[in-house]
Amino acid sequence: MAHDEIIDHYSALARAADAGRAAADCGQDAFERGGFGPAGYDELGVLPEGAVLASLGCGNPVAVARLRPGEVVLDLGSGGGIDVLLSARRVGPEGRVYGLDASADMLALARRNAGQAGARNVEFLHGTIERVPLPDRAVDVVISNCVINLSSDKAAVLAEAFRVLRPGGRFGVSDVVVDGEQDPERRAAAERRVGCAAGALPAGEYRGLLAAAGFTGVRVTLTADHGDGVHSAIVQAAKPAAPPEVEIRPMRDGDADEVLAIYQAGLDTGQASFETVAPSWAGFTAARLPHLRYVACDTGTGQVLGWVAASAVSSRRVYAGVVEHSIYVHPGCQAQGVGRALLEAFIAAGEDAGVWTIQSGVFGENAASLALHRALGFRTVGVRERVGCHRGVWRDVLMIERRSAVTGT
Repeated sequence: MAHDEIIDHYSALARAADAGRAAADCGQDAFERGGFGPAGYDELGVLPEGAVLASLGCGNPVAVARLRPGEVVLDLGSGGGIDVLLSARRVGPEGRVYGLDASADMLALARRNAGQAGARNVEFLHGTIERVPLPDRAVDVVISNCVINLSSDKAAVLAEAFRVLRPGGRFGVSDVVVDGEQDPERRAAAERRVGCAAGALPAGEYRGLLAAAGFTGVRVTLTADHGDGVHSAIVQAAKPAAPPEVEIRPMRDGDADEVLAIYQAGLDTGQASFETVAPSWAGFTAARLPHLRYVACDTGTGQVLGWVAASAVSSRRVYAGVVEHSIYVHPGCQAQGVGRALLEAFIAAGEDAGVWTIQSGVFGENAASLALHRALGFRTVGVRERVGCHRGVWRDVLMIERRSAVTGT
């Protein structure tokens, strides 16, 4: 189903709800049996009838979003406003909730429902979930209810969710996913049966797209089983926390000059590595895993303040979850929490990717690095004495590692 057809379809459902009829975007039997619509909610008594009738979701994202008073929330594909209104009650008068929808009819219905509910801390926006009409770092929480599966560009949706979240912000949605190997025709039929116009993502691919966008702490929890490998699911993730005016995001090719300059500044101290000259960007990227590279950036200028990256320690399968990492912070930004934020994000991303051991070698004289790593669970496991000659001096290297308590246990 094309984008305009999806909008027309949901606009018709909005008009049905406005006329007092319950909306359903799949067969009524499948809708009721699958727990779609208002079945997942226990707070319906506080909502206008129109919001309940227009409920088309596959879960209750508000119940898992852990909303707190004063937070700002964005609902992607807000429909008749049921999740916006429930969120508004939880964040209270000091908070705010945005509902985004591409259907003008749904927005009109949602605004009427908000008026009936007396919700003054809500705002409904006309736009698409692939291009959110909000500035960077504008919200604390992104929720959505069975809408992301409708998009034909799910990577763009998740990238936009990351962009509009503040550091430390949370992503908590209900959606439809595919799990396991299934017959493609039967799976497609099941997706059509539950209203997945653009096709549901496999759970593993969903995790991968969230990680590529920059999210960590990714969890996909299957809920209702709709048959043939199609499930409702709760999908949760977080944007890495960071000091004020700093953001942690995946490293890009456009960061090359700044990353290498920070690398060289660290090497120039004589305490970071046996290396004395930073490699070319081609050499840097060839030696490091593509999915475990992050930078810390100034949110005002975009300047790279530090970076962390990992290399595989071996091509042998038994070492698949063991990596060696490097972390460097701009000389003018040290002792400001940048390194800690980078390392925390890296640890979380590594565990999402199945890394059970992070290791590195550190000069004993590099007290700041050792203190940072010890604070985040690294331990010294040995000393390689006089392992290399650096600037005319034979030096020892402390071998440090962190074993995950989550992965590989």
